[in-house]
Amino acid sequence: MQGDDAGGESAVARPWDLQPLGVDVPAPTSWKGTDSRERKQAQRLQESIDRRAADQQLIEILRKDGFEGHRYQVFENDLARYAISVLRAWMYSGYIFTMASSRGYGLNPHELDLERLAADSDLRDELATMTVALALPRFRQRALIEGGWTFAGGAGITTYFMGACLYDFPNEFRRHRAGEAAQRAAQKQPQFIDEILPGVESEIVGREALREAIKAIPPKKLRERAVVALTLDGYTQEEIRLILGEDSVRAIEGVMHRWRKKAAERLEKKGEVRG
Repeated sequence: MQGDDAGGESAVARPWDLQPLGVDVPAPTSWKGTDSRERKQAQRLQESIDRRAADQQLIEILRKDGFEGHRYQVFENDLARYAISVLRAWMYSGYIFTMASSRGYGLNPHELDLERLAADSDLRDELATMTVALALPRFRQRALIEGGWTFAGGAGITTYFMGACLYDFPNEFRRHRAGEAAQRAAQKQPQFIDEILPGVESEIVGREALREAIKAIPPKKLRERAVVALTLDGYTQEEIRLILGEDSVRAIEGVMHRWRKKAAERLEKKGEVRG
């Protein structure tokens, strides 16, 4: 899978209903009589054709596996890493809001929102990780299993997936903004700490300690990060199962059980709680 130009013109493609552009026009065999602008346009078109042809070959290989198994997991991890990197860059520059607005999502960020995103790497990572985790199951179903992505659609797989992420980012940003407002109003420790880390003195553990525990989850364990973050946001296990496309609530319970144990051990080692 080859990375697309995340800020280029193809990145504005809509996530689920990309329209075919017709038959691709091959690059001329001779550049005689063409100016530099025409040459660059033709070269970009040829690069797009080559990239989409490679993507199509990859999708056919993954289709034979039913879009599951080891090869699909490698593909999904690569796609997630790419998307998280691009989303973080878009949030840092504020370009994410321009992209969202072009799709009809008027988030109207405050100047303080822009400053916070530019200054807080942890926040960018949190929003990007959640956005990608939510986009992946829908992308697999609609773009791959149902055939929403096609060679003729005009966008490479990575560009198409970035469009899918822009479908989920607005809700994640609104959820973050609502959570910040609630926290400022309450001015107290989250009441859910006892439920997340049972047996630990909750008055010693604050939101920052929990965020540190989430950050300790390896980036490749995107599913675990998503389950934990959604739980901390107050979603039920059944809601998380539906959002992430899991087969059963038991799978969600297992992820949280393992994370609680590791998080409690980590906090105790750091001396952030009293035994």
